[in-house]
Amino acid sequence: MNAKRITTEEDLKETFAIRKEVFVREQGVPLEDEFDQFDTLDGLCEHILVYQQDQPVGTGRLRFIDGVGKLERICILEPYRKFGLGKVILATLEGIAAERGAKKVKLHGQTHAEGFYKKLGYQTASDIFMEDGIPHILMLKELSSK
Repeated sequence: MNAKRITTEEDLKETFAIRKEVFVREQGVPLEDEFDQFDTLDGLCEHILVYQQDQPVGTGRLRFIDGVGKLERICILEPYRKFGLGKVILATLEGIAAERGAKKVKLHGQTHAEGFYKKLGYQTASDIFMEDGIPHILMLKELSSK
């Protein structure tokens, strides 16, 4: 398993296909809510793909809000969950955030994944709120300086 930054439109389309499968088809997020102005290669976001046996199976993106890295659109195709790919996605996005000077990252995690994020050093920082009909929580993590 490995992850890479997205630099081509072809790879960006792979991320869209994964997100459409997970968020739109599986979780029922409206298509018009899933994709936004940050889904480009113009530098507003960093997008990544994670691979299992040379097959793109997961994705995530990072954007910055007031100097804090916000991890977004993290998902893995259903047959590839439970192989540690979520950790790879988070570590890759956190590494990019640190490389770009962020001291902290945040994410809106689905509540069913709260324990997963806590194991990776995230702290719950809000009550439950709804996004696209799915319960979420704000989670924060301080990045260690190496």
